[in-house]
Parts: sequence; C-alpha cells; structure tokens
Amino acid sequence: MSNFAIDAKKSVTYDAIVIGSGISGGWAAKELTGKGLRTLVLERGRDVKHVTDYPTGVSNPWEFEHRGQLPLEIKQQNPIISKCYAFYEGTTHFFVKDNEHPYVQEKPFDWIRGYQVGGKSLMWARQTQRWSQFDFDGPARDGFAVEWPISYKDIAPWYSYVEKFAGISGNKDGLDTLPDGEFLPPHEWNCLEKHFKEKVAGKYKDRHVIMGRAAHITKPNAIHTEQGRAQCQHRTICERGCPFGAYFSANASTLPWAAKTGKMTLRPHSVVHSIIYDEAKGRATGVRVIDANTKETMEFYARIIFVNAAALNTNLILLNSRSNRFPNGLGNDNGLLGKYVAFHNYRAGVSAEYDGFPDVTTEGRRPNSPYMPRFRNVYKQETGFLRGYAAGIYSGRSAQSDESSLGASLKQSLLNPKLGGWHVSSHMMGETIPKETNYVALDPNLKDPFGMPQLKISVAYDDNDEKMVKDYVEQFTEMFTEAGFQNIRSRDDKRNPGLDIHEMGGVRMGKDPKTSLLNKWNQLHACKNVFVTDGASMTSTSTQNPSLTYMAFTARAVDFAVGEMKKTNL
Repeated sequence: MSNFAIDAKKSVTYDAIVIGSGISGGWAAKELTGKGLRTLVLERGRDVKHVTDYPTGVSNPWEFEHRGQLPLEIKQQNPIISKCYAFYEGTTHFFVKDNEHPYVQEKPFDWIRGYQVGGKSLMWARQTQRWSQFDFDGPARDGFAVEWPISYKDIAPWYSYVEKFAGISGNKDGLDTLPDGEFLPPHEWNCLEKHFKEKVAGKYKDRHVIMGRAAHITKPNAIHTEQGRAQCQHRTICERGCPFGAYFSANASTLPWAAKTGKMTLRPHSVVHSIIYDEAKGRATGVRVIDANTKETMEFYARIIFVNAAALNTNLILLNSRSNRFPNGLGNDNGLLGKYVAFHNYRAGVSAEYDGFPDVTTEGRRPNSPYMPRFRNVYKQETGFLRGYAAGIYSGRSAQSDESSLGASLKQSLLNPKLGGWHVSSHMMGETIPKETNYVALDPNLKDPFGMPQLKISVAYDDNDEKMVKDYVEQFTEMFTEAGFQNIRSRDDKRNPGLDIHEMGGVRMGKDPKTSLLNKWNQLHACKNVFVTDGASMTSTSTQNPSLTYMAFTARAVDFAVGEMKKTNL
C-alpha cells in the first residue's frame, strides 16, 4: 500500500504549478516549460482553444439574432457585467455572469472577470505601454504606498524580451516619460489627430500626443510566424477572439508555445482552493483544487508555485491558504495581505467637434488610437493632487442618413449616407493611490458555489481622485479649445471602481518584509517558493495599461526562480 501511495503522489507531482492561464499565467507557463520544467497549469474555467473555440470570431452582423445587441433579459440578469464596453451579443460566452460567481460589495465595485483558458487576454484592450523610472519613483517621492524594490533598468530588458515575442506596434517617440520599446510598425494617423498633435506640440512643451502602443502584429516577424500568428486585419472585433492570432492572447501565443515543449499539462475546470504549506519543510508543497464539475477535492504538488489568478482572485487564494504557521493567509506575517488595493480612474471624458477637413475622411478601421502620456507631477509635485493621468484620444467622421421618409426614399437615404462633421473625444486613465482602507478580505459567512468564502471588496475613490478628474477636464478642455474644436463637452460618469478592469495590489512588492509581501523577484518574503506576478503584486499603479508590465515581471521572476532551483535554494 505504501508503494501505491508513493506512486499515486508522483502522478500528481510536477516541477512547477501555475495558477491561472491568462496574460501572466500564460507567460509563466511558456517560460517554465521553455526552461525544461514539467509544469501544471490550473484554470478554474473551461478550456478555450485558439480558433476552434471562437464561435463568433468570423460572424457577420446579420448572423446575430439581435444584431449584436444584448436582450433586455440578459441586461437585467447582469447589471454589473453589462456595464463593460466589451460585453455584447458576440462576447457573452467569455464573461463571468453576475450570478455565477458572487462576491460581496462592502463598497460598490464592478468586478469584471473572464473564467476560461486564456482568461481576459481574449477580451483585453491590448494597450501596452512601458513604465518609466518616474513611475517607479512615485511612491518614494511623495511617501504614499511603499518604495518599489526595482527600477526601470531592472525591468527594461524584460520589457524588450516579452515585446519581441508578443508583437507590439508603436512608434519610437523618444520620451523619457514613456520609454520606447521593440516595436512593429505603428498604426496610421488621421488628419484631425495630426492637427491636434501639432497644436499641442506648439503650445505645450511637456505634453505629447503619440500613436498608441498596442499588442497587434502590424507586420509579422519570424517569431510571430513561428507561433502561427498572422498580420492584423483591422477587423476591430478583437474581443470575440482573433482566428488570425493577430493580437496577443495566451490562447494564440504563450500557451500553444508551452504546449509544443511537451512539458505542459493544462487542467481546466480546476478551482484553486488554497496553497498547501508544509510546516516541517518550511515551504509550500502544492495546491488544493476543487474540480468545477464534480466538486471533488484533490491535491497537486510542485517545487515552485506561480500565482497568476488575476489580482483579486490571487488575493483570495492566498487569504484562504491558512495553516498554523500562517493563520491569516500564506505569507501574511505583517497583516497586509489584501490591503492597499488600487485601480485606474476612468471616470471622465471630454468630447468636441471640428468644422474642418470637409474634403477628407477615414477609410477602413483601426484597432488602436492616439495616446497622451502622463504630464502632471512627473518631474516635481506641481498640483494639489498626487500622481497624474494619461489619456486615450479618438476621432473620426460619422456617416448620417435621413430616416424621416418612407419606402423607396428611406431605402435610398439609408444606402447613400452623407458624411457628417469631424468629432473627437478623450478619456482619462488616472493613477489612484494605494490605501490601507482599500482592501479585500474573506467574508466570514457567505460561501461561493464551491464552498469557499466569498471575496469581500471594499474599494472607493478619494479626494485625490476627485481633484484629478477636475484637472483632467480643465486641461483637455483647454487643449481642445487651443486646437480650435467646438461644442466641447465634458462628462464624469461616476462609474464604480472596477470597471476600469485594472485592479491591482493586495500582495505588493517592497524592500521590507514588515511593509510588503513580495521581494524584488515577486517572491513571497515568508514563503520563498511561491511567486506572484499578476496585478496583485503591484506596489502602485501609475497610469499605463498594466498587462505589459505583468508579462515582463513574470518572465523575469521565472528566470530567477529556475536559477534558484538549480542552486538548490528552492
């Protein structure tokens, strides 16, 4: 019997376990398997295979029963997820529905999730900007949050490493506030965007309008062809899944690459309950899993564990990983696990019209747009609020039809629309300050469908966010006026935190184990063979879209972890 037990345990023992198969989890799988480690990837949702499982990826508008719109019944059943810009008739299969995986909103929070192989990498907005040294310096300079344990020079080579593989389009802009990367050709500008760029450059020396950097293959390199990925077709229906693999997703890129090694075992329908800690060995030894279909509990074992379940679920798993050594959650000696959660402030926007360029319009579509990097409080503290904001900028010229007539006249009007005027809009992407009062915790009473504690979320805006919204509206109104735009309008939609889909923190990196959970290698201070490289690890948020940074952190951490294994330190 003893031999049978040993053999049974060997069959569920791996060199490494990765929890989560999204953007960071896919990178962990690719890097671990590429270095020869037998790796188990656990995904709580269903399997989604590239191309095969994109049911609406090539569907035409008339093939949808409701022409892409959500029926009222679905909206009423899903008041939270229905707020997400990417949730419509063509994508409902990729999003978690409100009643399927409940959570507790101690304060209003719209938690947008995608539980399947590939996670939210199937539906993300694909914007990929590097951080600069100014971003890493922020907390140390103003004293909010804790000092980052790494600098830009530590992560820069890893940005280059992941950019080359993922395929990032962009322009070499030469900005110290937004470092250049390993770019494929940038997307094209339209005339109104060029006009705005020139007006801003002429008036403001510290403000720059650039073409956005996006995870789209505008011109494949050999590494992309080797992955089986092709050039972007500019269909702009990316969130349905791209059968060309033209935008970066775990499904099209990192997971198939890991599978080719023969070292990856992918197990969907595996809800991670907790990480197993062996007090005699002083390290984590495995992961406890609940099968999503059978509700059976099982255990898997490994020498190192990467937790990449997406920020808030990573917090949940660690909080639920209790033992005599860690009664308040794995690695939680300082009581900070789940605290200092932050997000991005997307509340405000400014729009306008332009009475010019009557003889030109745009042709085709573009899955990207211009971007203005942060310009507030970069070199010094200069406003009444901390940190700053970036902005996305969109413009175009819409077609209009007279729908007032009937019969043949109406048909002709619809078939021959007339061009309207140019319009332009922007939206803010503000940095929020991590605070101890913004936290997640396990609810002591409520359970989810798998018998695990529901996550309680208590996250809110503060006065700093309100001041930032006001400044953004003032500054973009001024810039739009300078550019000669008319009918300038601002909005503050008061959206709940979470709808930015950029939640971060709770398992933050830092130099001191008394004030942080992770060291500079994304390694738990108190449990050295567990690594966290998704959004939970972020010490602060800056203004950039965060996914590229998660990729770079993950590749760097795997390189360190495997090196430590070879030295028998793990």
